[in-house]
Amino acid sequence: MNPREPAGGLPLAAFTVTLDGRELEARPGQTVAAALWTAGVTSWRATRGAGRPRGVFCGIGICFDCLVTVNDRPNQRACLVPVRPGDAIRTQEGTGHDD
Repeated sequence: MNPREPAGGLPLAAFTVTLDGRELEARPGQTVAAALWTAGVTSWRATRGAGRPRGVFCGIGICFDCLVTVNDRPNQRACLVPVRPGDAIRTQEGTGHDD
């Protein structure tokens, strides 16, 4: 089984979201993380001190490695937030605030 392919059934119609202004295709029922992974994006946050790339680690909302800004709301856990048509997703550095 390929995690980038639907697991059976007919997929619902795709819609568009943006990541740092770049249009990506997403599908109903996906989380932000799933939509980013499907588009080939594996990291979307940099750590505060060292600036190391981060993406999904635990996938269940416990580790906070997948923080992203969605529709101007920083620190959203990409593995938990459902993606919606027109979402503006931005990569996040450090705390996600202008500090």
